[in-house]
Amino acid sequence: MAAKLDYHWHLRKVMADRGLFSTTDLIPLLDKRGITLSSSQVYRLVVERPERLSLKILMALLDILDCSIDDLIEPVAAIEAATTIRNKKAVGDEGGVGDLRPKRARIRGVERP
Repeated sequence: MAAKLDYHWHLRKVMADRGLFSTTDLIPLLDKRGITLSSSQVYRLVVERPERLSLKILMALLDILDCSIDDLIEPVAAIEAATTIRNKKAVGDEGGVGDLRPKRARIRGVERP
């Protein structure tokens, strides 16, 4: 079975290495290359990991930052979804220390209206 891949997005780090500390610094640089993005779009591009990215935007970022694609995108092995599901427990199944589990409390002597 082939390994599933994921990636880390390093745009913020590369920007900081180049002296660009504000996300809005990219707006005029992208605009010079014919790419018009709002400040919120640029913020999401820098701060969040993009799921989809236009090749034109990617090429503009590489040109602006004078870097290679390897500097921006780092491929990593994905954590299997099955292992995370196996490790999850049902609510109330937290368990105690070792095999010890607390007993459910019973309240007696309380009159119900």
